[in-house]
Amino acid sequence: MGWEALGLWGEDAVRIEPLTGGSSGDVWSLRIHGKRAVGRLGTRSDADLAWEAGLMQYLDRAGLTVPLPIPTEDGLLFADGLTVMTYMEGGPPETAADWRRVADTLRQLHRLTQDWPQRPGWRSSTDLLQAETGTRIDLAAMPPGATERCRAAWARLAGRQTCVVHGNPDNPGNIRMTAERVALIDWDESRLDVPDLDLVLPYNAAGLEGEAHDIAAQAAAAWEAAVCWGDDYAIKRLAEVRAV
Repeated sequence: MGWEALGLWGEDAVRIEPLTGGSSGDVWSLRIHGKRAVGRLGTRSDADLAWEAGLMQYLDRAGLTVPLPIPTEDGLLFADGLTVMTYMEGGPPETAADWRRVADTLRQLHRLTQDWPQRPGWRSSTDLLQAETGTRIDLAAMPPGATERCRAAWARLAGRQTCVVHGNPDNPGNIRMTAERVALIDWDESRLDVPDLDLVLPYNAAGLEGEAHDIAAQAAAAWEAAVCWGDDYAIKRLAEVRAV
């Protein structure tokens, strides 16, 4: 059905302009019932979309500021791969103090989701010590030696508590700040994993020190190399992962 599904949100629902961002879909600004919203059309499964929608609702009830799914006129939270979400006002973090607020918000996310189930079809970094695939990751597609380097970085996280991680919070475009709150948007890469993967932030805002910072930075670089494999950015990130 594609974007024709937008009619399920009302006959006045319209697309306005494409937005940058969103690693697994076509993202547009919308107008729904006269209000600005965001639509994302992709190929994720219904189970995947239900997991994300449920997480957003839970985090909102717990006091975090996140984009909430806007239901269709029939009460569906998504339809034919299309999700419509509330628009988040604000700007990106710019200063060290801004990024410390982001780190505090991420730690609140991590505390709230220690018992959350894994996103359907996904693997954590430590799951990939044995598994070869998980959603967009296919370790067999990487060049000789690359899988070993990534797994060596992830092995340093083994045995740690897991929780929901945002997955890409160091990108300023995924943060919308005001004086009153920090909103995390673009949850395309969220999953159950080790929280320190979210805490490799500009200005070392999360305060990771020494070996803790090295472990997190290496594991995060390995993850981004694997999940983005095939483009120049992935090659750059893999170069940051030490050889075994």
